[in-house]
Amino acid sequence: MSNILKVGIIQQANTGDIDNNRNRLAEKMRRLAENGARLIVNQELHDSLYFCQTESTDLCGLAVGFPSKTTEFYSALARELGVVIVTSLFERRAPGLYHNTAVVFEADGSIAGKYRKMHIPDDPAYYEKFYFTPGDLGFEPIDTSVGRLGVLVCWDQWYPEAARLMALRGAEMLIYPTAIGWESSDADDEKSRQREAWITVQRGHAIANGLPLIAVNRVGHEDDPSNVTGGIQFWGSSFVAGPQGEFLFKAPDDKECEAVVEIDLSRSENVRRWWPFLRDRRIDAYGGLKSRFLD
Repeated sequence: MSNILKVGIIQQANTGDIDNNRNRLAEKMRRLAENGARLIVNQELHDSLYFCQTESTDLCGLAVGFPSKTTEFYSALARELGVVIVTSLFERRAPGLYHNTAVVFEADGSIAGKYRKMHIPDDPAYYEKFYFTPGDLGFEPIDTSVGRLGVLVCWDQWYPEAARLMALRGAEMLIYPTAIGWESSDADDEKSRQREAWITVQRGHAIANGLPLIAVNRVGHEDDPSNVTGGIQFWGSSFVAGPQGEFLFKAPDDKECEAVVEIDLSRSENVRRWWPFLRDRRIDAYGGLKSRFLD
């Protein structure tokens, strides 16, 4: 017996105007809800430009408290539309202490739960360690009226351990708000390899855990305020995969996109019967996974 969930995704190009970004998201969410979406997933740090291209303490002023006018905005929107919304916010936990936090709003406007990004990158144009304290909530799914959501964030998507732990704790789907793209100096063949690796590793998480997966990336070019690089061209390519890694939806890499995608949550049961990876895991032999490296 099928259990169809209609999921709305929003791939957006952002500007420096936070109110404009947020209001455009709200209008898109309204359209998605009108088209039957019961769960709506947004991209990483969706309210602003991707500010981590440079290191500036002034940019810490973008962080918002919980609760705040920002959380009230999305709470009211979830309540208005009667949908579950996955947001991605720059959390001000205390003075000088910030997290990259996904907040899930229940359809009645309450906060169903939050996830603080665990894996924090520090690469050219992605200086996230300057801003974000690593998460301390662990890999815990969030229970909602549409299911148990395994919400992770961007850099987490490269780590099979994160997806596995969400699956082992009963997540019914994996969700990744994302901000990733090409730096201007990358050659075209390298750009292609990066994008395909990003897609492939996540499809692997879906397959290895027998779960549907939703990855929502931003799109468009954002300048580097320091002018050290040519900025980032975010590659979009948001997608939804089923529990065998099959594509249920693929967004373009060069323009905004919003869509409602149907996911049959009941398929995970049969896929895990056919491919019983969880059954056959050799948990007695995996102790080395808790070491940084096995010398």
